[in-house]
Amino acid sequence: MHYNWDPILIINLILCIVIFILGISRAKNRVALFAGIAFGLFGVSHVLSILGLSHQLETLTIIIRFLAYLLVILGITSHKN
Repeated sequence: MHYNWDPILIINLILCIVIFILGISRAKNRVALFAGIAFGLFGVSHVLSILGLSHQLETLTIIIRFLAYLLVILGITSHKN
């Protein structure tokens, strides 16, 4: 297995983990929760890239990222003032 230790991927993964934790910890706020879960999914796609699996699992990577974007859209559009 060929690992891709691209610093940008590593930084993105770290930030995804932080945002995931912050979003989950604020579960009463729907936008924060959905954003946290979405960034958790983005983190999974970064892990696939770091592990060198994103090309072999390209369809899965696309589905994961698509679901993450849908969660962000859902969180933003379902926000009630």
